[in-house]
Amino acid sequence: MATTPTQIRVDSEVKQAATELFKSLGLDMSGAVNLFLHQCVLRGGLPFSVTLPKGNGNVARFGAARGQFSLPSDYLERSAELDRQIERELLGEQE
Repeated sequence: MATTPTQIRVDSEVKQAATELFKSLGLDMSGAVNLFLHQCVLRGGLPFSVTLPKGNGNVARFGAARGQFSLPSDYLERSAELDRQIERELLGEQE
């Protein structure tokens, strides 16, 4: 199978985090991208749904850091409360 060099632009922080993740899985960036592209072709689309999960603070923080939107002034407080609520639910504790 012949290969073709491909360039993509990605956020440097995301690239570093992904590189570390892929390394822990025994993959390099090229191997991971190839897996992704093969899955797209096999499935006839993206191999996952594209949504913004509710209550995922990382998504909000990442978007705000990139200047895509601003967060409400009480965001950190509300995010911490949501984290505590999730922890209580996971541990089976009542409020």
